[in-house]
Amino acid sequence: MCLNTDNNSTLRSITHEKPGKGQEWIEKLDINAFKEDVQALGKQLEDQQGEADVRHLNKMIMWSNMCALVGITTMGFGVNIISILGLSTWTFTRWTMIAHHVCHGGYDKCHPNKNRWNRFKFAIGSLWRRVCDWCDWMMPEAWNVEHNNRHHYCLSEKEDPDLVEANLSSIREMPVPVFVKYIGVLIVMGTWKWFYYAPNTYKELKLARMRRQGKPMPAGVNPEDAITIRQILMGQNKFYSAWELFIFVFGPFFVIHYVLLPLPYLFIGQYVGNEDMYYNAVKNLMIAEVVTNVHGFIAVVTNHAGDDMYRFRDGCKAFSGSFYLRQVIASVDFQYGTDLCDFLHGYLNYQIEHHLWPNLSMLSYQKAAPLVREICKKHGVPYIKENVFTRLKKTVDIMTGTSSMLWFPSHYEKKYLELDAATDLVKGKIRLSDKATQMAELKEVKN
Repeated sequence: MCLNTDNNSTLRSITHEKPGKGQEWIEKLDINAFKEDVQALGKQLEDQQGEADVRHLNKMIMWSNMCALVGITTMGFGVNIISILGLSTWTFTRWTMIAHHVCHGGYDKCHPNKNRWNRFKFAIGSLWRRVCDWCDWMMPEAWNVEHNNRHHYCLSEKEDPDLVEANLSSIREMPVPVFVKYIGVLIVMGTWKWFYYAPNTYKELKLARMRRQGKPMPAGVNPEDAITIRQILMGQNKFYSAWELFIFVFGPFFVIHYVLLPLPYLFIGQYVGNEDMYYNAVKNLMIAEVVTNVHGFIAVVTNHAGDDMYRFRDGCKAFSGSFYLRQVIASVDFQYGTDLCDFLHGYLNYQIEHHLWPNLSMLSYQKAAPLVREICKKHGVPYIKENVFTRLKKTVDIMTGTSSMLWFPSHYEKKYLELDAATDLVKGKIRLSDKATQMAELKEVKN
């Protein structure tokens, strides 16, 4: 749970106490009934997971590895689109599809190999595991904290580290023509993983360790502020040094991906008399890096941004009625339904289903999507599914300040949080009553 203690009167003054046009469903929603339906479906899906989910994972791993094979075996033969797309898609799917769902625990209960395909084993604990399982700009342990914990359980709140509208406030508020802002967004699209995401996820890991150790926050630091390469170069980062970032976060990926991976082409080129092969491989890798950043931006950053996505003032308890509602109305699905379509989206096209139940498999999300849509229709909750490029346009509008996200009506946000608390209180009393009854029955039997 992420509790937001923001009392900013200006922030609250721009919100509506009552639902506006098109928000009439908020007044009619039975949030506890909605919660019960979502929880029941989640349990059903989890109980159904088994061998089919493991076979599906293996199939997606094979597709990803085939992209790697195509890209690596052709990258020395001139700069070419086949190598670039193969390398880019390999990097993209290894993160968004394989690492993402395994690190969430999507295969903890159904995969027979518990020593690898488990959230507490995959890509963490050693450099060897990172290299074998998922080697990218982000440090896996840092990404697990930032994404699996902070983002998922603070979705679209002040403390959500991936809140686009807040993170891009510098571009939104920049006093320049809109076309200049578009240029800025274009640069962000091609660089965001190493420029923003890797350093900021590492900051979240350092923050989490400080909180566990009871250490005070560095003076003058706002923990919600993102740390990027810009802050590091300007000396505004008080969490770690640039050298530490390179050694523990950037270094392993840089050395393996840009030094060791193309190295065989240096010797092959010398043997066949073509010394350009090594440089061709490096060029293909560098161009593929830009392409995979753009691909990732389109599939990842657009998941929770748009003028039809909601923001919230205060935190809520995990798996409460408010929690489940927020996962739906602050997330968007893209086109889905076939393995090829889903593969190209990195299985991030099931964002609503994934946020409702982060610990399910990719195959379970395919099964869940039409059922979740029916639940939302039954309760009148908006379920948004649009083409990813439509969502890209809406995300860019948010980033440039052309449009803004919706604030959930403050009166109903508070009301739903109170209902969550009352429901927990009733359930607690029932549990105490049941326990008292059991103890009384046990005493009676003894007598």
